[in-house]
Amino acid sequence: MQALAADGYRVVGPVERDGVIAYADLGSGDDLPTSVTVEQSPGRWRLHHDDSGHRFGWTPGADSWKQFVYPAHQEVLRIRRTDGSFVVTSPPPAAQPLAFIGARDCEVRAMAVLDRVVLDPLHPDPRYAQRRDGVFVVAVTCGVPAATCWCTSMGGGPQPAAGFDVRLTEVHDAVGHRLVAEAGSDRGAELLLRLEMGAATTDDLAAANGVARAAADGMPRRLDGAALPALLQGTDHHPNWEAVAERCLSCGNCTMVCPTCFCSTFSDHTGLTDDGSAPIETVREQDWASCFQLDHSTLGGHAVRATTKARYRQWLTHKLQTWTAQFGTTGCVGCGRCTTWCPAGIDIVHEAAVLAGLPTAAQPPNSQKGSSA
Repeated sequence: MQALAADGYRVVGPVERDGVIAYADLGSGDDLPTSVTVEQSPGRWRLHHDDSGHRFGWTPGADSWKQFVYPAHQEVLRIRRTDGSFVVTSPPPAAQPLAFIGARDCEVRAMAVLDRVVLDPLHPDPRYAQRRDGVFVVAVTCGVPAATCWCTSMGGGPQPAAGFDVRLTEVHDAVGHRLVAEAGSDRGAELLLRLEMGAATTDDLAAANGVARAAADGMPRRLDGAALPALLQGTDHHPNWEAVAERCLSCGNCTMVCPTCFCSTFSDHTGLTDDGSAPIETVREQDWASCFQLDHSTLGGHAVRATTKARYRQWLTHKLQTWTAQFGTTGCVGCGRCTTWCPAGIDIVHEAAVLAGLPTAAQPPNSQKGSSA
């Protein structure tokens, strides 16, 4: 961490804050959560402490790395009237490149999904490109998946396979408690060489792979994510849309915590006075938006998706079905955030299975509209 900071990176990673795991600036390894575990289920997230000494025994909270490369609120440009004309300025670029500590496989893949969408060659977002450029990723093998995790169904797994510079696996066995580090890029290998870490043995690597296998075997949810685009075709009038709409609050929590949702809105704000004391300025701002907002689909003064049923259908089918045709990749990485942070406890896996005609478990708890999260 100190080595990355010395190289000029802004180092961000997990911290324990107000009873949750959040991502924020790190000063040292002491800032990382220690002896922390997490309980997750539909509509429920609880943090607990133990005496294990583990640094990565938790699963991610509501925060995602998206906030650092695609902020919830950002200034796009500023127009100032000066001397009978106007000047347009853009915010200065970030002073430091980013280094992410502790990204799980679902989060690494989510960044790749965002790259595919927001850096589309035809319409790339220059602000995203600037923040994303040069990000150093220290990924972590997920050793204890949550009850809402389903990354193995969506093309991923507990152990990150690509998109990182260094991969850490926390091992706790008869040999002892240790971190096994593996390079995923040239600059990752260079960093590990500078740290003069002891070389991992064959047994260390085998133990690290064993952590990943055990986590994958313990993954509680199974759904053929690759088959969902075909299975969801023709479900526009399925009665389950009405059933889930009875529980959905249309609050947009699922889209706000999703690490791949990219919808945003632009607004212009202009000063209302012109008393000569300061130049008139107009500021254009970009903010996250949600397809659950009533005005998100407004055309010609009317909302195309005026009902909760229509908005929920748009969200789920775009995420699991039409995103693939649009961008060549799934829009879901199986992180389970949308299920965990839904105040009504609506489980996307359960709803997708019902729509696809697949076997389902009993309806999860906290599934009644208005229940506590």
